[in-house]
Amino acid sequence: MVQSKAPDVAAYLAELPDARREAVTRLRELCLTELPGFTEVMSHGMPAYERDGTGEVAFASQKQYISVYLLRSDVRAAFADRLADHDMGKGCLRFRKEPDYDLVRDLLRAIASGEGATIC
Repeated sequence: MVQSKAPDVAAYLAELPDARREAVTRLRELCLTELPGFTEVMSHGMPAYERDGTGEVAFASQKQYISVYLLRSDVRAAFADRLADHDMGKGCLRFRKEPDYDLVRDLLRAIASGEGATIC
């Protein structure tokens, strides 16, 4: 998907092809459940979750994969062993098939429990 111009996350989800909508909707539901006190926004054309105005996690439906952007370097470091077996860029966790929802849930819980001091 090219960078979305959707005004909100609901509109973003509505733009997705059926084959992706279910998985991305499930990621959104995990974020809403596991990130209490965070604000859901559209940032850089994708859904993102901010605490005190600072983005800490985002996700997007790309052409070849679903990506989860882990903007907290401390969380990435804490999960290095679990992330090692996944397609991972500097801060982008890519899922070419179904996302590993258990891993994403655990990452979100770690993000929620931290202070957010170490962004990228």
